[in-house]
Amino acid sequence: MGSKLYVGGLPYSATEQQLNEVFGAHGTVASVRIIADKFTGQSRGFGFVEMSSDSEAKAAITALHGTDMGGRTLTVNEAKPMEQRSGGGGGGFGGRGGGGKRDRW
Repeated sequence: MGSKLYVGGLPYSATEQQLNEVFGAHGTVASVRIIADKFTGQSRGFGFVEMSSDSEAKAAITALHGTDMGGRTLTVNEAKPMEQRSGGGGGGFGGRGGGGKRDRW
């Protein structure tokens, strides 16, 4: 088990400092990051907390998963490695097929 945790169900008003305090009660917090929308800057309602050890991470999961924070139920579990994303949209050639002459009439 890794010591990096996924935290979902965060109130949109939650701060990294608040998250640090909540998780700090269960061990040493190495880092906290709340994910925000890149255009509006508003929290997306989830983040990541890295604990100093696996045992502290397990203690935090046990203590905090399913608890209430600001009226929302927290989901706390081990963070999965980020999946490789593809480059996006479609390739290929759109529009007309064929390569011959185009009849106007």
